[in-house]
Order: sequence, then structure tokens, then C-alpha cells
Amino acid sequence: MRTSISKLLSIGAVAVLAQVSGALAAWPERAITLVVPFSAGGPTDIISRLLGEPMSRALGQQVVVENVVGAGGTIAVTRVKNSAPDGYTILMGNLGTQAASVGLYPKLAYDPRTDFEPIINTAGTPMIVAAKKDTPFKDFKEFVAFAKANPGKLNYGTGGVGATSHLTCLFLDSILNSQQQHVPFRGSGPALNALVAQQVDYVCDQTVGIVPSIQGGTVKGLVVAIPERLPQLPDMPTAKEQGLPEFNAVGWNALFAPKNTPREIVMKLNEVVRAALKDEKVRTRLKELAANVPAENEQTPEWLGAFVKSEVDKWTPIIKKAGVTAQ
Repeated sequence: MRTSISKLLSIGAVAVLAQVSGALAAWPERAITLVVPFSAGGPTDIISRLLGEPMSRALGQQVVVENVVGAGGTIAVTRVKNSAPDGYTILMGNLGTQAASVGLYPKLAYDPRTDFEPIINTAGTPMIVAAKKDTPFKDFKEFVAFAKANPGKLNYGTGGVGATSHLTCLFLDSILNSQQQHVPFRGSGPALNALVAQQVDYVCDQTVGIVPSIQGGTVKGLVVAIPERLPQLPDMPTAKEQGLPEFNAVGWNALFAPKNTPREIVMKLNEVVRAALKDEKVRTRLKELAANVPAENEQTPEWLGAFVKSEVDKWTPIIKKAGVTAQ
């Protein structure tokens, strides 16, 4: 009798595995929603839409970018966390939503280290400080001198509490030991619009979003927070050249799926995005926007998972020291 039951159980297990394999073989059978935690026009949105087109072609189903804003991107991330782990809802997270959020939100509804399946790191984006067009600052040195002498006199726009733009300005505040006024928007796109309209004094933004505005002369680029100058903006100095070498900041954007999404789907998405990052059109556009494609060894789910944990460990003490919290 026991032998018969064991046989039946084995047959049942094989049948279940066959059904799962069949479902995976058919995926995707409909459109895939790529959730972006910020408004249209910001760095995370731009990268998502740039990758969405080649992903759609490769998968044979449309990848639909959906902007879900609010609470520094955590509303969108929570939504993806609670979505079915079937490969039809994925997330383009970033430094703010997948690392800094742990230190910022005492009641965070997710843990970026354990509640998601890492898929792939997509693009590294150096950070730039840019000021409104009619600012009296000739260069970054004058900006730094004014900020140190006048705490709270300047205001900066960001994509919201905990966004990469906010963290970078917060990092700059901590280096200068001079806190300025934070003006949060529902994404970096609206913050940049406010800068162009001269409604805020400056922003700390990713190259992807702000390079075109600097090139077009609608805002004034003051400094790039990496050791080398950008080929796209050869006249803009680095923080090191301007006497502040410790101001080094690079944003990142990466794809995630809800926890327990089948490994086969995760790896298929990884494969498709890897191919998209090799697409000449994509690479050319990323280069124009001064975004860096990660090295091959940094494009695995395992690398991204370890990287998220290291970023949480890096940013949590910085945020706690600054005394910044969000609800």
C-alpha cells in the first residue's frame, strides 16, 4: 500500500513539474509591466524606456513602462513586492529604493535584500551638481564657499525623500557641514523642470537626466562627482579639480522581480537585458547621456544581490548620522 502511495505521489510530482515547465516555456504570453518608481523624464524612467524597446522585440511581448510615484519610490516597490511572482510585473529600482530606503523609513514595507529576485544591474550614472541659469556662482568653488558661509540659504530640488538625487545632495551637505533646504518633487524630471524654471537653486542629479539641459544651456553645470571629466561635458570640472575629492557619487539602476519568481524567468530576463545593453542604439544613447554599462561580471543576478546588501550597509550609517527619516 505504501509503495502504491509513493508511486502515486511520484507521478503527481512529475505532473506538477511538467505543468510548471510548460508554463515557463509559454512565458511571456502577454505584456510585461515594468514599474518605474518615479515620474516620467527622470533618469530611472529614461533608462527603463530605452531598454524596454529591445526587450519587447526579444520577448515577443510588449514591455510597458508604468510610472508609480510617491513616498520616494517605496509605493511602487511595495506594489511589485506584493505582485504575483510570474514574470509579468518587474521593477526598475535604484540606489534610493533598494538601499537608502532601509535607513530612511522606520516602517518600510519591504526588505530590498530579501523580498526580491535580483535580475540585472543596468546602468551606472555619475552624479552632477547643476544650478539655475542665473546663479551668481561662477564655478563649484564659489558654490561651496557660499554654501559653507550660508547654511539654509540655498534650496535644492530632488526626486523625493530617499531618491538618488536627494542622497547625493545630502552627502554633499555632510561633506560641507552645511545643511541646505530640501525641496522634494515626485521624481527627478519635475525637479529638473523646476530648476530650468529657476524655482530651485540647484539639483544633484544623474547624468542621464541632466546632461541634455546642460548642453542646451538651460541650466548651469557646476561639477561632476567622479574623478574624470565627462567626454559629453568636457568643460565641466570634477569635484577633485575643484578641491573636494571626497565628493564622489554614482547612481545606479537595476531590475528586480518579486520573490519566488521562477529562476528560468529571471535568467531569461537577464539574458534579454544583457542583449539590450549590447544593442548599438542603446549603447550609443547611454554614451550620449554619460551613463556607463556595467562590466560583464557585474551583470549577473548574484552580483546584484550582493551589491544591494553592500549598498544598504554603506548608506544606512550615513543617513542615520544625518538624522533624516521619512514616513
